[in-house]
Amino acid sequence: MSFDIETRVQPDDHAALRLWLRLLTCTQLVEKQIRTNLREDFSTTLPRFDLMAQIEKFPQGLKMNELSARMMVSGGNITAIVDQLQSEAFVERFADANDKRATLIKLTPAGRKYFTRMAREHETWIVDSFAGLEPREVQQLHSLLGKAKKHLIKNQLQSVEV
Repeated sequence: MSFDIETRVQPDDHAALRLWLRLLTCTQLVEKQIRTNLREDFSTTLPRFDLMAQIEKFPQGLKMNELSARMMVSGGNITAIVDQLQSEAFVERFADANDKRATLIKLTPAGRKYFTRMAREHETWIVDSFAGLEPREVQQLHSLLGKAKKHLIKNQLQSVEV
């Protein structure tokens, strides 16, 4: 028997609460599998993968503070991961030509090769995670969650304006 967040649901709980707990449970289950696969297949962590995924999009480099904002974690967390990846020759730091105070981070050729291998496997893991759904169901779920996301963003913007 499996115990997860969704086991807290009671039959008379509001449908939206049941949906929220199911979404959270699914997210946690997928993330747990991804973390396990990254550790077992690549001897790495999800934060390291996420950092490399961010900087892979910017071959010219990405500022440390931008990287921190994109990953929604503190600069200290970013620095520690960059230090690790730099010691393994997967990333390099260099001064920003336009802002001498800023440090840019980019993947090295070895880092790009390593990340590309991980990204291919990562995509396979994600596809496998949703293999229980028909392709049209995946699209339908994506569309419905997009609608929910749009509503949530609208509500957050309205609460900021108040």
